[in-house]
Amino acid sequence: MDKTPSCKSKKPSVGKRKNKEAADNVMQHTQLYFDIKLSQWPIVYSPQYNIGFLGMERLHPFDAGKWGRAFSFLKGDHHDSKKARMVTDVTTVCPLEATEQDLLTVHTQRYLNSLTWSVTVAQITEVPPVAFLPNFLVQRNVLRPMRLQTGGTILAGKLALERRWAINIGGGFHHCSADKGGGFCIYADISLCIRFLFQKMADRVKKAMIIDLDAHQGNGHETDFKNDPNVYILDVFNCRIYPHDETAKVAIKRRVELECFEDDRTYLHKVETHVEGALNEFSPDVIVYNAGTDILDGDPLGHLSISANGIINRDEIVFTKARSRNIPIVMVTSGGYQRQTASIIADSILNLWRKKLISCNDAET
Repeated sequence: MDKTPSCKSKKPSVGKRKNKEAADNVMQHTQLYFDIKLSQWPIVYSPQYNIGFLGMERLHPFDAGKWGRAFSFLKGDHHDSKKARMVTDVTTVCPLEATEQDLLTVHTQRYLNSLTWSVTVAQITEVPPVAFLPNFLVQRNVLRPMRLQTGGTILAGKLALERRWAINIGGGFHHCSADKGGGFCIYADISLCIRFLFQKMADRVKKAMIIDLDAHQGNGHETDFKNDPNVYILDVFNCRIYPHDETAKVAIKRRVELECFEDDRTYLHKVETHVEGALNEFSPDVIVYNAGTDILDGDPLGHLSISANGIINRDEIVFTKARSRNIPIVMVTSGGYQRQTASIIADSILNLWRKKLISCNDAET
């Protein structure tokens, strides 16, 4: 991955210059950035986000269908739903799948080639039987949905610049870096979103902030931006759980390590204090907000004790801070390993709407 050199950096090598030229070429030809109608919310989702591979996805705690259920709640489709009908299929945005050329903006060719082996995908998704599936099935049922979600995060970056906010009901694969996947994260969508903005919208975006509030450390984007002074990372995570990546922690500008079973009161105080502190230290042109719901009480992997209302309040804090400073914000949904997280994601988005932190006048009329 190309790194932004400092003033004292040595002249880039021929290989690095070629990588940068290749990335610039992708920027000129990508189809991931496209215009949407004023009557569409800057909310990105595709029914093809959901992952299924012969029931094997049930062998991992990750809820591979939560994105579709969250979207259904926003539409008010559930027969027992009391939620407002905020969106429809027509008033939201369906992304395009990230191509190999798009992915090469961040990823190495070696890493992308490794995904043609089912055993590699099995290791990353932590579902061993996937190793025995023909790779064409793995590509269709696992990798393509993740490439669509990655395209969604990249598009959401553009929409946030245009509308001041955007939400991808998916993405947030924060354990994946340019050359390594892990923790059910196959593509580095957060890094890709920022790199696309830096290169495609260089006149408007020169500095970015990642606010990572998933229960786990975001070691993927931290690895990618370790030497980049234009990316500020605030990471609030449970220090007692995966991935324990000490090398990646060097990239975190503001690190908040939580202990197991922290509750709403202490957690929300830390979030408000440190989001405010981060924005006082650094003035980004865009915020990428990784809004994992695996902080929910009872989550089998997050091991924190935050209530559903605590998650809704957390998201409101982050959006309030961003909107009050007029900083564009991109939200991705990341981890969450309980079935009720889909409803909580929808409730949080509805709360942002009711609090007028997000709006789309042409879609609401």
